[in-house]
Amino acid sequence: MSLQERVKEKVDCIYQRLRTHVTNIGSSTGSQRHVFFVFGASGDLAKKKIYPTLWWLYRDGFIPENTCFIGYARSELTVEKIFQNAAKYMKVQDDEREKYEQFIKINSYVHGSYDKAEDFERLNKETNKISGQATAHRFFYLALPPSVYGNVSEMISKHCRPESPGFLRLIVEKPFGKDLESSNKLSEHLNKFYSEEELYRIDHYLGKEMVQNIIVLRFSNKIFSRVWNRDSIAAVNIIFKEDIGTQGRGGYFDEFGIIRDVIQNHLMQILSIVAMEKPRSTTGEDIRDEKVKVLRCIAPIKIEDVVIGQYIGDKDSTDPERQKGYLDDDGVPKDSRTPTYAQVVLFINNERWDGVPFILRAGKALNEKKAEIRIQFRDVPGGMFDEELTEHGVKGTLARDELVIRVQPNEAIYLKVNTKRPGEMGFSIEGTELDLTYNERYQGVKLPDAYERLILDVFTGSKINFVRSDELQEAWRIVDPILAEIDKKKVPVIPYKFGAVGLREAFAGAAMHGYIYTGTYVWKDERSGSIGSPSQDRERSKSFGKEKK
Repeated sequence: MSLQERVKEKVDCIYQRLRTHVTNIGSSTGSQRHVFFVFGASGDLAKKKIYPTLWWLYRDGFIPENTCFIGYARSELTVEKIFQNAAKYMKVQDDEREKYEQFIKINSYVHGSYDKAEDFERLNKETNKISGQATAHRFFYLALPPSVYGNVSEMISKHCRPESPGFLRLIVEKPFGKDLESSNKLSEHLNKFYSEEELYRIDHYLGKEMVQNIIVLRFSNKIFSRVWNRDSIAAVNIIFKEDIGTQGRGGYFDEFGIIRDVIQNHLMQILSIVAMEKPRSTTGEDIRDEKVKVLRCIAPIKIEDVVIGQYIGDKDSTDPERQKGYLDDDGVPKDSRTPTYAQVVLFINNERWDGVPFILRAGKALNEKKAEIRIQFRDVPGGMFDEELTEHGVKGTLARDELVIRVQPNEAIYLKVNTKRPGEMGFSIEGTELDLTYNERYQGVKLPDAYERLILDVFTGSKINFVRSDELQEAWRIVDPILAEIDKKKVPVIPYKFGAVGLREAFAGAAMHGYIYTGTYVWKDERSGSIGSPSQDRERSKSFGKEKK
């Protein structure tokens, strides 16, 4: 049996145990029914993510037995219309058609308002009729605009709770407020009607394979425990890049901007996992306790540690989308200063991380799509190889070691190290990598989508990958002051062309804080003579005339 076959066999065994566990959730007899509601069933999120995810979980045997699904929205839709709209996102194979039809048959749809008690009372009656059980466990997914969270959550709690012993779980999508005040207001509202155990605040980045792997990488490998601190690490760079603009969603995006949309939640969550102390166990509360402790040690962002930008169209491009700038998007005010690119630098005031910059960078309309964590280690002391670092008569610099965790696309973990250049006499040095690329090491193993993991976690009651209210409050506390400064126009918005690598000012700011852009590292695809795709995590810094991997 090959290595890949052995790995796949182990994964299949784990999945089978999970299926067995899921089958009898909430009941020792397996007769307990479950109802999963999709609020906002007519919207984009439901069409592109939620319904496809529910289908994939059902197809793979990860939905509890005796489960039905009810869509709810203001539109007068039918189940058939919902699945027509979502069809291209479902990825149904020819040999899955029969099972897909079975899945459609256990779906229903109810239309009604988001603020009238009588509509929610009617939904409750329909639910009892469809499920045949007033005590059925109920899962409510709010795939809705934040503006209606308050009304909908209140109406659900008052009129749609199951009878005992059934339980309720409410799944809330980001954004969780627009600033500290609105976030606290939303949390206070939800706490009036739900216990913390009933609330599942989704940040889909917490469901990604490589984000979850950080905990295992850190705490199950002795090799990292001695170096995961300020004595060995010079800087941590957490990067999120998209190669698309707002694509007609500018009206929504303009209300939030890149800091609220990405940095305050996705990147701050990654930072807390990278930096937290070892939890007492792998339970949700123990992990979230440690994440909160880290966030409490971070001071609010200073204005001098922020760089923001807004993309403009590339008039030389042949792609119509790339020719348009942010201000050309429908719904965006022509005088908008909302950032589509931002870099912030944070410091953690504790014994492990004091003085180490955490550089969080996010942007839209850049040269590639990727998300990654780059942990750069300190320089090797002593200068033993200084005389060997001469190329074409120019003195070079010994590159720093760097651990890279690529979250997306093409998941990978690799450690950039220095090695002797093969075939040459003496100690000629170049950078290379110790590489774990998932699609090479784990061929044939399916990596679940982030939403698959998270919705399955809701069924099983696992809270590890969901945001607690005190986490949310601390994250907003850190970014809130700088958002106010941006709104007061105290931070200049730097234009950048669609397709740019980033902002020179951001790279210069990272270098000023100790992140070094030097070295001879070349990605393996280029060493072999082939051309690496944009997803091979290339980052060019024109500021330094260097190319980084």
